[in-house]
Amino acid sequence: MRIVQTFPHRVEEVENLWIPLGDGTRLAARLWLPADARRRPVPAVVEYLPYRKRDGTRWRDEPIHRYLAGHGYAALRIDLRGTGDSDGVLADEYTEQELADGEEALAWIAAQDWCDGGVGMMGISWGGINALQVAARRPPALKAVISVCSTDDRYADDAHFMGGCLLNENLIWGAILFTYAGQPPDPDIVGERWRRIWLERLEALPLYPEIWLRHQRRDAYWRHGSVAEDYARIGVPVLAVGGWADGYTNAVPRLLAGLKVPRKGLVGPWAHVYPHEGVPGPAIGFLQETLRWWDHWLRGRDTGIMDEPMYRVWMQDSVRPRSFYAHRPGRWVAEEMWPSPRMEELRLDLLGGGRLQVAAGGGSSGSVSSGGDGPDGAQERRLTVSSPLGVGGAAGSWCGFGIEGELPGDQREDDAGSLVFETEPLAEPLEILGEARARLALAADLPQAMLAVRLNDVAPDGSVARVSYGLLNLTHRRGHERPEALIPGREEEVEVSLNDAAHSFAPGHRIRLALSTGYWPMAWPSPARARLTLRTGASSLLLPVRPPREADAALPPFPPPESAAPPQSEDLQPEGVQRTVEVSPETGEITSITAYDLAADGEPALARLTALGLELGHSIVETFTLHPDDPLSPRGEVVQQVRKGRGIWRIAIDTRVALSCDAATFHLEAEITAREGERTLFSRSWRQDIPRNGI
Repeated sequence: MRIVQTFPHRVEEVENLWIPLGDGTRLAARLWLPADARRRPVPAVVEYLPYRKRDGTRWRDEPIHRYLAGHGYAALRIDLRGTGDSDGVLADEYTEQELADGEEALAWIAAQDWCDGGVGMMGISWGGINALQVAARRPPALKAVISVCSTDDRYADDAHFMGGCLLNENLIWGAILFTYAGQPPDPDIVGERWRRIWLERLEALPLYPEIWLRHQRRDAYWRHGSVAEDYARIGVPVLAVGGWADGYTNAVPRLLAGLKVPRKGLVGPWAHVYPHEGVPGPAIGFLQETLRWWDHWLRGRDTGIMDEPMYRVWMQDSVRPRSFYAHRPGRWVAEEMWPSPRMEELRLDLLGGGRLQVAAGGGSSGSVSSGGDGPDGAQERRLTVSSPLGVGGAAGSWCGFGIEGELPGDQREDDAGSLVFETEPLAEPLEILGEARARLALAADLPQAMLAVRLNDVAPDGSVARVSYGLLNLTHRRGHERPEALIPGREEEVEVSLNDAAHSFAPGHRIRLALSTGYWPMAWPSPARARLTLRTGASSLLLPVRPPREADAALPPFPPPESAAPPQSEDLQPEGVQRTVEVSPETGEITSITAYDLAADGEPALARLTALGLELGHSIVETFTLHPDDPLSPRGEVVQQVRKGRGIWRIAIDTRVALSCDAATFHLEAEITAREGERTLFSRSWRQDIPRNGI
């Protein structure tokens, strides 16, 4: 990363700016702008988040927003209502209030003497999602959007559910938001009101995992804010960005296919981070790309960005499976439009003997041998699978942040508990781009079951790398709105969509499809351990094959990453991530523990923000336990500690959120204790029983 110290424009910074709303609420914002903007107004770029501009995302905000201001934009980082230094209470994600506040804030910004009336929204994750949602409301000042690592579908493709299966990320993320929303504003910003605001937040604090867990089907709750419901509502240009190591890989191609406005898509090898900090690498000069986008749509300059292909992605090479890559081998490729008319569908049939073979008339690829038609391949057979509940231990994290241990490891152990089909070694490279699908003829022995499908790359040395995966709650096989119980013994055709991927299978490697009846600790298991029976000969894998494109070699390279300087800070107790997996020799119970920023004394590791004189720390410990033979044994727990202070002002927050179940009910527990100095200011606990609704 090249740190830029001087810019075309001298930068003025406003540590806190109040944005007044019609109901008397004030939103808190940080502002960076060219020093002469009040004489020569400029366009504004807005990032609108709940993650505390003052001390939460400060490390990320300053390098981005000072850079934008130095190149002639007013850059604002706004705290949502009820978060950071803003007034009010955070009721939930993406509420009507949040989006209405966003519209008001944009109108206020556009009317300021330093703004020329044009505004763009950008953001990663929450900020990328609400940028799309605000755009769908068509506020007059909004001219363009950059949405990074986001989703257009809150039910099917967010941190809560996948294929109708409950993700454990619902608990993890809900517990983290619960802790964020329970923090006070900074007294240096809000003055003596800080304690009253804090108590107001604590007394009204929602238990977010409970809200989401009470909506186990795709209902009006999830349709709100899902721009996939009607892409035509978005009337401004969109640059959609993602990463293959992120949890949000599918929205970019869907937005390209669904939107009618000018649009571009970019997906690199990165995790859930901005691409100028991209891990796995290569990182790119993303901030330079944002300037090309904003200059085109907010200044009317021809930067050439709209003359380039619509969809550009990092085509990943076959590599040995590892839980972390500093750099992911591959190359940049592009398609002029998406969906691309160049794409070909290759159908591979699942046959007896665990064979995966090109179907007659199912597409062609010289890479994949059609094999022979011996008795195991020619005859239909019925094969069964009832996986140990611990299958999924090599899945890695649902959403990676570029940290050691997050990526999926070698899949051999998970494959041992799965039903597996694979090709002969490939004669030539085979490149895929897009969504693979498994079309399966199967029956279950119970009314309820889940299915995990993994597309794997088997190297000549026997190591197995996961390329993509998908989950399906089989009661959701006909849709997520009205699940239907399975009729035991009745065969049905189901289709499982896998996450979009860009992968080049190397010669000599094999393509493998692995099917299991669970995927722990990624997803909560069904209430009883089902057995699935698959009919070979009637089941297939559909691959999105991408033919070679000579023009890829002439794609202009991205510049190297650069940014403004981060804020000065000091790690007082540097810590990282600790991961352990323990199997009880007495019971066989599996316990997975991930601890973030936990010091040796059991307290959070601390850092000091120099400019604020503020010490702060936030530790997270995630614990998931399961007995591999008992589908009612799962338990998840997230314990967090927050410590902050300067001088005599010291606060502490301790939270715990836990989930367990029986056959009919989820049991959700939570507690929070908030202290000012040594005095307990607030303490509360929750116990909620939530009926299982087909999950």
